Amino acid sequence: MRALAFALVLLPLPAGAEFFTLKGHGGPIMGIATAADGRIATASFDNSVGLWTEQTPEWLEGHEAAVNSVAFNGTAIYSAGDDFTLRRWPDGEIVGRHQGKIVGLAASKTHVATASWDGTIGLWPVDGSEAAILGPTGSGVNAVAFSPDGTLLYSAGMDGALRVWDVSSGQEIARLVEHGFGINELVLNAEDNWIAYGAVDGVTRILDLATGDERDFTLDRRPILALSLSPDRRLLAVGDGEGYIMVIDTIEWHIAQDFRATLRGPVWALAFSVDGQNLHAGGIDEAMYSWPLAALSDQEQMAASEPSFLKNPNEMGNGERQFARKCSICHSLTRDDDRRAGPTLYGIFGRPAGTLPDYLYSDTLQDSDIVWNEETINALFDEGPDHYIPGSKMPMQRITGPQDRADLIAFLRRATADQN
Repeated sequence: MRALAFALVLLPLPAGAEFFTLKGHGGPIMGIATAADGRIATASFDNSVGLWTEQTPEWLEGHEAAVNSVAFNGTAIYSAGDDFTLRRWPDGEIVGRHQGKIVGLAASKTHVATASWDGTIGLWPVDGSEAAILGPTGSGVNAVAFSPDGTLLYSAGMDGALRVWDVSSGQEIARLVEHGFGINELVLNAEDNWIAYGAVDGVTRILDLATGDERDFTLDRRPILALSLSPDRRLLAVGDGEGYIMVIDTIEWHIAQDFRATLRGPVWALAFSVDGQNLHAGGIDEAMYSWPLAALSDQEQMAASEPSFLKNPNEMGNGERQFARKCSICHSLTRDDDRRAGPTLYGIFGRPAGTLPDYLYSDTLQDSDIVWNEETINALFDEGPDHYIPGSKMPMQRITGPQDRADLIAFLRRATADQN
Protein backbone atom coordinates (compact mmCIF):
# COMPACT_ATOMS: atom_id res chain seq x y z
CA MET A 1 0.00 0.00 0.00
CA ARG A 2 2.83 2.40 0.84
CA ALA A 3 4.45 1.84 -2.58
CA LEU A 4 1.14 2.61 -4.27
CA ALA A 5 0.68 5.81 -2.27
CA PHE A 6 4.21 6.93 -3.15
CA ALA A 7 3.58 6.27 -6.82
CA LEU A 8 0.42 8.37 -6.71
CA VAL A 9 2.29 11.27 -5.14
CA LEU A 10 4.72 11.33 -8.04
CA LEU A 11 2.13 11.36 -10.81
CA PRO A 12 3.25 13.93 -13.41
CA LEU A 13 1.03 16.71 -14.64
CA PRO A 14 -1.22 15.56 -17.50
CA ALA A 15 -0.18 16.24 -21.07
CA GLY A 16 -1.74 19.12 -22.99
CA ALA A 17 -5.33 18.89 -24.25
CA GLU A 18 -6.48 16.82 -21.25
CA PHE A 19 -8.87 17.91 -18.51
CA PHE A 20 -7.30 17.85 -15.04
CA THR A 21 -7.47 19.42 -11.60
CA LEU A 22 -4.74 20.33 -9.11
CA LYS A 23 -5.97 19.72 -5.57
CA GLY A 24 -4.36 20.37 -2.21
CA HIS A 25 -5.00 23.98 -1.30
CA GLY A 26 -7.27 24.76 1.66
CA GLY A 27 -8.81 27.91 0.27
CA PRO A 28 -9.82 29.69 -2.93
CA ILE A 29 -7.28 29.99 -5.77
CA MET A 30 -6.47 33.69 -6.23
CA GLY A 31 -3.66 33.58 -8.82
CA ILE A 32 -2.09 31.23 -11.39
CA ALA A 33 1.22 31.48 -13.25
CA THR A 34 2.87 29.17 -15.79
CA ALA A 35 6.58 28.72 -16.54
CA ALA A 36 8.25 27.95 -19.85
CA ASP A 37 9.24 24.50 -18.57
CA GLY A 38 5.61 23.57 -17.83
CA ARG A 39 5.55 24.26 -14.09
CA ILE A 40 2.41 25.82 -12.63
CA ALA A 41 2.28 28.05 -9.56
CA THR A 42 -0.96 28.70 -7.68
CA ALA A 43 -1.56 31.44 -5.09
CA SER A 44 -4.26 30.77 -2.52
CA PHE A 45 -6.32 32.27 0.27
CA ASP A 46 -4.75 29.56 2.48
CA ASN A 47 -1.58 31.75 2.75
CA SER A 48 0.49 29.46 0.53
CA VAL A 49 1.86 29.05 -2.98
CA GLY A 50 1.72 25.64 -4.63
CA LEU A 51 4.47 24.79 -7.13
CA TRP A 52 3.29 21.97 -9.37
CA THR A 53 5.56 19.80 -11.47
CA GLU A 54 3.56 16.74 -10.41
CA GLN A 55 0.06 16.35 -9.04
CA THR A 56 1.36 16.79 -5.49
CA PRO A 57 2.96 20.22 -5.13
CA GLU A 58 5.90 21.69 -3.33
CA TRP A 59 4.40 24.11 -0.80
CA LEU A 60 6.02 27.52 -0.54
CA GLU A 61 5.13 28.76 2.95
CA GLY A 62 5.86 32.07 4.61
CA HIS A 63 3.11 34.54 3.80
CA GLU A 64 1.12 35.56 6.86
CA ALA A 65 -2.13 36.18 5.00
CA ALA A 66 -3.84 35.33 1.71
CA VAL A 67 -1.61 35.17 -1.37
CA ASN A 68 -3.18 37.06 -4.27
CA SER A 69 -0.67 36.89 -7.10
CA VAL A 70 2.29 34.82 -8.29
CA ALA A 71 4.74 35.18 -11.18
CA PHE A 72 7.71 33.32 -12.63
CA ASN A 73 10.82 35.35 -13.46
CA GLY A 74 13.73 33.27 -14.70
CA THR A 75 14.64 30.74 -12.01
CA ALA A 76 12.83 32.71 -9.30
CA ILE A 77 9.18 32.75 -8.29
CA TYR A 78 7.62 35.90 -6.83
CA SER A 79 4.41 36.06 -4.79
CA ALA A 80 2.49 38.80 -3.01
CA GLY A 81 -0.61 39.12 -0.88
CA ASP A 82 -2.65 40.50 1.96
CA ASP A 83 0.35 40.60 4.32
CA PHE A 84 1.67 43.59 2.26
CA THR A 85 4.83 41.67 1.25
CA LEU A 86 6.51 40.65 -2.00
CA ARG A 87 8.46 37.41 -1.54
CA ARG A 88 10.99 35.60 -3.71
CA TRP A 89 11.22 31.82 -3.74
CA PRO A 90 12.59 29.21 -3.18
CA ASP A 91 13.63 30.76 0.17
CA GLY A 92 10.67 33.12 0.68
CA GLU A 93 12.83 36.20 1.27
CA ILE A 94 10.85 39.44 1.63
CA VAL A 95 12.12 41.70 -1.17
CA GLY A 96 9.42 44.36 -0.99
CA ARG A 97 6.78 45.72 1.35
CA HIS A 98 3.80 48.06 0.88
CA GLN A 99 1.47 49.80 3.32
CA GLY A 100 -1.51 47.87 1.98
CA LYS A 101 -2.34 44.54 0.39
CA ILE A 102 -0.66 43.65 -2.91
CA VAL A 103 -3.08 42.35 -5.52
CA GLY A 104 -1.09 42.31 -8.76
CA LEU A 105 2.38 41.36 -10.03
CA ALA A 106 4.34 41.73 -13.26
CA ALA A 107 7.90 40.71 -14.09
CA SER A 108 10.46 41.93 -16.65
CA LYS A 109 14.09 40.93 -17.10
CA THR A 110 15.19 43.64 -14.68
CA HIS A 111 12.25 44.37 -12.34
CA VAL A 112 9.25 43.00 -10.56
CA ALA A 113 6.31 45.41 -10.27
CA THR A 114 3.69 45.28 -7.51
CA ALA A 115 0.20 46.80 -7.56
CA SER A 116 -1.01 47.73 -4.09
CA TRP A 117 -4.18 49.01 -2.48
CA ASP A 118 -2.05 51.60 -0.70
CA GLY A 119 -2.24 53.55 -3.98
CA THR A 120 1.33 52.95 -5.11
CA ILE A 121 3.29 50.72 -7.48
CA GLY A 122 6.54 49.12 -6.38
CA LEU A 123 9.44 48.62 -8.79
CA TRP A 124 11.81 46.05 -7.29
CA PRO A 125 15.07 45.40 -9.22
CA VAL A 126 15.81 41.70 -9.52
CA ASP A 127 19.50 42.41 -8.80
CA GLY A 128 18.60 43.69 -5.33
CA SER A 129 19.46 47.33 -5.98
CA GLU A 130 17.37 50.20 -4.64
CA ALA A 131 13.64 49.98 -5.29
CA ALA A 132 11.39 52.76 -6.56
CA ILE A 133 7.83 53.55 -5.55
CA LEU A 134 5.56 55.04 -8.23
CA GLY A 135 2.69 57.24 -7.13
CA PRO A 136 0.70 57.66 -5.01
CA THR A 137 -2.05 57.48 -7.61
CA GLY A 138 -4.83 58.58 -5.28
CA SER A 139 -6.54 55.20 -5.20
CA GLY A 140 -5.73 51.51 -4.97
CA VAL A 141 -3.81 49.90 -7.84
CA ASN A 142 -5.18 46.56 -9.05
CA ALA A 143 -2.98 45.39 -11.93
CA VAL A 144 0.33 46.06 -13.70
CA ALA A 145 1.99 44.91 -16.93
CA PHE A 146 5.42 45.58 -18.48
CA SER A 147 6.11 46.30 -22.13
CA PRO A 148 8.21 43.49 -23.70
CA ASP A 149 11.44 45.51 -23.41
CA GLY A 150 10.69 46.47 -19.80
CA THR A 151 10.93 50.22 -20.39
CA LEU A 152 7.22 50.96 -19.88
CA LEU A 153 4.79 49.86 -17.18
CA TYR A 154 1.01 49.92 -17.54
CA SER A 155 -1.23 50.10 -14.46
CA ALA A 156 -4.95 49.86 -13.72
CA GLY A 157 -6.58 51.33 -10.66
CA MET A 158 -9.69 51.77 -8.57
CA ASP A 159 -10.03 55.30 -9.93
CA GLY A 160 -10.74 53.88 -13.40
CA ALA A 161 -7.47 55.14 -14.86
CA LEU A 162 -5.24 53.12 -17.19
CA ARG A 163 -1.80 54.71 -16.83
CA VAL A 164 1.56 54.38 -18.58
CA TRP A 165 4.77 54.86 -16.59
CA ASP A 166 8.38 55.34 -17.66
CA VAL A 167 10.32 52.73 -15.70
CA SER A 168 13.66 54.57 -15.74
CA SER A 169 12.27 57.85 -14.36
CA GLY A 170 9.29 56.50 -12.44
CA GLN A 171 7.08 59.19 -13.98
CA GLU A 172 3.57 58.82 -15.35
CA ILE A 173 3.80 59.65 -19.06
CA ALA A 174 0.28 58.93 -20.33
CA ARG A 175 -3.25 58.18 -19.25
CA LEU A 176 -4.92 55.95 -21.82
CA VAL A 177 -8.34 55.48 -20.24
CA GLU A 178 -10.47 57.39 -17.72
CA HIS A 179 -13.18 54.85 -16.97
CA GLY A 180 -15.95 55.77 -14.58
CA PHE A 181 -15.52 52.60 -12.54
CA GLY A 182 -12.48 50.83 -11.14
CA ILE A 183 -10.38 48.77 -13.56
CA ASN A 184 -9.51 45.38 -12.06
CA GLU A 185 -7.44 43.67 -14.77
CA LEU A 186 -5.36 44.42 -17.84
CA VAL A 187 -3.50 42.46 -20.51
CA LEU A 188 -0.97 44.07 -22.84
CA ASN A 189 -0.47 42.71 -26.37
CA ALA A 190 2.39 44.91 -27.57
CA GLU A 191 3.07 42.81 -30.66
CA ASP A 192 -0.41 43.56 -32.02
CA ASN A 193 -0.51 47.02 -30.40
CA TRP A 194 -3.54 46.69 -28.14
CA ILE A 195 -4.37 46.49 -24.46
CA ALA A 196 -7.40 44.79 -22.90
CA TYR A 197 -8.98 45.83 -19.63
CA GLY A 198 -11.80 44.60 -17.40
CA ALA A 199 -13.67 46.73 -14.89
CA VAL A 200 -15.84 46.55 -11.79
CA ASP A 201 -18.96 47.41 -13.82
CA GLY A 202 -18.43 44.42 -16.13
CA VAL A 203 -16.85 46.35 -19.00
CA THR A 204 -14.47 44.31 -21.16
CA ARG A 205 -12.75 46.41 -23.81
CA ILE A 206 -9.74 46.23 -26.12
CA LEU A 207 -7.99 49.53 -26.79
CA ASP A 208 -6.00 50.00 -30.01
CA LEU A 209 -2.83 51.75 -28.88
CA ALA A 210 -2.25 53.35 -32.30
CA THR A 211 -5.70 54.74 -33.06
CA GLY A 212 -7.37 54.92 -29.64
CA ASP A 213 -10.35 52.94 -30.98
CA GLU A 214 -12.00 50.43 -28.63
CA ARG A 215 -13.69 47.10 -29.20
CA ASP A 216 -16.37 46.37 -26.61
CA PHE A 217 -17.14 42.82 -25.43
CA THR A 218 -19.12 43.82 -22.35
CA LEU A 219 -21.79 41.35 -21.25
CA ASP A 220 -24.36 41.76 -18.50
CA ARG A 221 -22.08 40.27 -15.83
CA ARG A 222 -19.83 41.94 -13.29
CA PRO A 223 -17.22 42.48 -12.03
CA ILE A 224 -14.39 41.34 -14.34
CA LEU A 225 -11.84 39.56 -12.13
CA ALA A 226 -9.40 37.79 -14.48
CA LEU A 227 -7.88 38.20 -17.95
CA SER A 228 -5.37 36.01 -19.79
CA LEU A 229 -3.94 36.03 -23.33
CA SER A 230 -3.01 32.79 -25.06
CA PRO A 231 0.66 32.28 -26.08
CA ASP A 232 -0.16 32.71 -29.76
CA ARG A 233 -2.20 35.87 -28.94
CA ARG A 234 -5.25 34.47 -30.74
CA LEU A 235 -7.47 34.08 -27.66
CA LEU A 236 -8.31 36.35 -24.75
CA ALA A 237 -9.97 34.70 -21.75
CA VAL A 238 -12.17 36.73 -19.39
CA GLY A 239 -13.39 35.59 -15.96
CA ASP A 240 -16.09 37.39 -13.97
CA GLY A 241 -17.70 37.56 -10.56
CA GLU A 242 -20.69 35.48 -11.63
CA GLY A 243 -18.58 32.45 -12.55
CA TYR A 244 -18.49 32.70 -16.34
CA ILE A 245 -15.51 32.44 -18.67
CA MET A 246 -15.70 34.23 -22.01
CA VAL A 247 -13.08 33.51 -24.68
CA ILE A 248 -12.61 36.15 -27.38
CA ASP A 249 -11.10 35.35 -30.77
CA THR A 250 -8.64 38.22 -31.29
CA ILE A 251 -8.19 37.53 -35.00
CA GLU A 252 -11.83 37.62 -36.07
CA TRP A 253 -12.89 39.65 -33.01
CA HIS A 254 -15.86 37.59 -31.91
CA ILE A 255 -16.80 35.58 -28.83
CA ALA A 256 -15.55 32.05 -29.47
CA GLN A 257 -16.73 30.53 -26.15
CA ASP A 258 -18.90 31.70 -23.26
CA PHE A 259 -19.81 29.24 -20.52
CA ARG A 260 -20.62 28.90 -16.85
CA ALA A 261 -17.35 27.65 -15.31
CA THR A 262 -18.42 27.45 -11.66
CA LEU A 263 -21.36 25.98 -9.80
CA ARG A 264 -21.31 29.07 -7.60
CA GLY A 265 -18.91 31.89 -6.96
CA PRO A 266 -16.47 33.91 -9.07
CA VAL A 267 -13.57 33.12 -11.40
CA TRP A 268 -10.60 34.83 -9.74
CA ALA A 269 -7.67 33.55 -11.79
CA LEU A 270 -7.00 32.50 -15.40
CA ALA A 271 -3.87 31.38 -17.24
CA PHE A 272 -3.24 29.55 -20.49
CA SER A 273 -0.88 26.58 -20.50
CA VAL A 274 2.53 27.21 -22.06
CA ASP A 275 1.63 25.12 -25.11
CA GLY A 276 -1.66 27.00 -25.47
CA GLN A 277 -3.78 23.85 -25.43
CA ASN A 278 -5.40 24.30 -22.00
CA LEU A 279 -7.00 27.06 -19.98
CA HIS A 280 -6.34 26.99 -16.22
CA ALA A 281 -8.83 28.61 -13.84
CA GLY A 282 -9.20 29.22 -10.13
CA GLY A 283 -12.08 30.39 -7.98
CA ILE A 284 -13.80 29.76 -4.70
CA ASP A 285 -13.15 26.02 -4.98
CA GLU A 286 -9.97 24.66 -3.40
CA ALA A 287 -8.62 23.30 -6.70
CA MET A 288 -7.29 24.63 -9.96
CA TYR A 289 -9.21 23.39 -13.00
CA SER A 290 -7.65 22.99 -16.45
CA TRP A 291 -9.80 22.51 -19.53
CA PRO A 292 -8.64 21.66 -23.07
CA LEU A 293 -9.59 24.56 -25.31
CA ALA A 294 -11.20 22.24 -27.82
CA ALA A 295 -13.97 21.36 -25.34
CA LEU A 296 -14.14 24.10 -22.75
CA SER A 297 -17.86 24.07 -22.06
CA ASP A 298 -18.22 20.28 -22.13
CA GLN A 299 -16.12 19.63 -19.01
CA GLU A 300 -16.78 19.45 -15.29
CA GLN A 301 -17.63 22.71 -13.57
CA MET A 302 -15.51 24.11 -10.76
CA ALA A 303 -16.57 23.58 -7.13
CA ALA A 304 -18.01 20.13 -7.76
CA SER A 305 -18.39 19.73 -3.99
CA GLU A 306 -19.85 22.89 -2.56
CA PRO A 307 -17.78 24.60 0.17
CA SER A 308 -19.54 24.95 3.51
CA PHE A 309 -19.70 28.74 3.24
CA LEU A 310 -21.87 28.34 0.11
CA LYS A 311 -24.35 25.83 1.53
CA ASN A 312 -28.01 26.71 1.72
CA PRO A 313 -28.36 28.66 4.99
CA ASN A 314 -31.87 27.30 5.48
CA GLU A 315 -30.39 23.81 5.90
CA MET A 316 -28.26 24.85 8.88
CA GLY A 317 -28.96 25.86 12.45
CA ASN A 318 -28.07 29.41 13.43
CA GLY A 319 -24.76 28.47 15.08
CA GLU A 320 -23.57 26.52 12.03
CA ARG A 321 -24.78 29.34 9.80
CA GLN A 322 -22.66 31.86 11.74
CA PHE A 323 -19.64 29.55 11.44
CA ALA A 324 -20.20 29.12 7.68
CA ARG A 325 -20.45 32.86 7.14
CA LYS A 326 -17.67 34.06 9.44
CA CYS A 327 -15.20 31.23 9.96
CA SER A 328 -15.34 28.31 7.52
CA ILE A 329 -13.32 29.81 4.68
CA CYS A 330 -10.33 30.11 7.06
CA HIS A 331 -10.83 27.32 9.62
CA SER A 332 -11.65 23.62 9.62
CA LEU A 333 -13.21 21.66 12.49
CA THR A 334 -11.41 18.33 12.11
CA ARG A 335 -8.48 16.76 13.89
CA ASP A 336 -6.75 16.15 10.55
CA ASP A 337 -6.48 19.82 9.63
CA ASP A 338 -7.14 20.83 6.04
CA ARG A 339 -4.94 23.54 4.59
CA ARG A 340 -6.58 26.79 5.63
CA ALA A 341 -5.61 30.40 6.16
CA GLY A 342 -6.20 29.82 9.87
CA PRO A 343 -5.51 26.88 12.20
CA THR A 344 -8.02 24.09 12.84
CA LEU A 345 -10.54 24.79 15.58
CA TYR A 346 -10.60 21.13 16.65
CA GLY A 347 -10.15 20.99 20.44
CA ILE A 348 -10.12 24.78 20.72
CA PHE A 349 -11.92 25.00 24.06
CA GLY A 350 -9.29 25.24 26.79
CA ARG A 351 -6.43 25.75 24.31
CA PRO A 352 -4.06 28.68 24.88
CA ALA A 353 -4.07 31.02 21.89
CA GLY A 354 -1.17 30.73 19.46
CA THR A 355 -0.03 27.26 20.58
CA LEU A 356 -1.10 24.83 17.84
CA PRO A 357 2.05 23.18 16.41
CA ASP A 358 3.03 23.78 12.77
CA TYR A 359 0.94 26.92 12.31
CA LEU A 360 2.57 30.32 11.74
CA TYR A 361 0.83 32.62 14.23
CA SER A 362 1.27 36.38 14.50
CA ASP A 363 3.58 37.53 17.29
CA THR A 364 0.60 39.22 18.92
CA LEU A 365 -1.30 35.98 19.31
CA GLN A 366 1.75 33.94 20.34
CA ASP A 367 2.58 36.45 23.08
CA SER A 368 -0.97 36.74 24.41
CA ASP A 369 -2.29 35.07 27.56
CA ILE A 370 -5.67 34.27 26.00
CA VAL A 371 -7.19 30.84 26.58
CA TRP A 372 -10.05 30.02 24.23
CA ASN A 373 -13.36 29.42 26.04
CA GLU A 374 -16.95 30.70 25.93
CA GLU A 375 -15.98 34.09 27.37
CA THR A 376 -12.96 34.78 25.14
CA ILE A 377 -14.65 33.59 21.93
CA ASN A 378 -17.65 35.77 22.78
CA ALA A 379 -15.37 38.78 23.35
CA LEU A 380 -13.48 38.10 20.10
CA PHE A 381 -16.62 38.47 18.00
CA ASP A 382 -18.28 41.10 20.19
CA GLU A 383 -15.33 43.52 19.95
CA GLY A 384 -13.89 42.25 16.66
CA PRO A 385 -10.39 40.74 16.26
CA ASP A 386 -8.85 44.12 15.42
CA HIS A 387 -9.85 45.43 18.86
CA TYR A 388 -9.68 42.28 20.95
CA ILE A 389 -6.27 41.17 19.59
CA PRO A 390 -4.70 44.22 17.86
CA GLY A 391 -2.09 43.04 15.36
CA SER A 392 -3.69 39.64 14.79
CA LYS A 393 -3.89 38.24 11.24
CA MET A 394 -7.62 37.55 11.69
CA PRO A 395 -9.82 39.60 9.34
CA MET A 396 -11.85 42.44 10.81
CA GLN A 397 -15.36 41.17 11.53
CA ARG A 398 -17.93 41.20 14.30
CA ILE A 399 -21.05 39.27 15.25
CA THR A 400 -23.14 41.97 16.87
CA GLY A 401 -26.11 39.89 18.03
CA PRO A 402 -25.63 38.28 21.50
CA GLN A 403 -27.82 35.31 20.54
CA ASP A 404 -25.86 34.81 17.28
CA ARG A 405 -22.62 34.69 19.29
CA ALA A 406 -24.15 32.30 21.81
CA ASP A 407 -25.38 30.00 19.03
CA LEU A 408 -21.95 30.04 17.34
CA ILE A 409 -20.22 29.14 20.62
CA ALA A 410 -22.67 26.29 21.24
CA PHE A 411 -22.06 24.98 17.72
CA LEU A 412 -18.27 25.19 18.14
CA ARG A 413 -18.50 23.40 21.49
CA ARG A 414 -20.23 20.45 19.79
CA ALA A 415 -18.31 20.46 16.50
CA THR A 416 -14.79 20.80 17.90
CA ALA A 417 -15.05 18.36 20.79
CA ASP A 418 -12.91 15.20 20.80
CA GLN A 419 -15.35 12.56 19.62
CA ASN A 420 -13.37 9.85 21.39
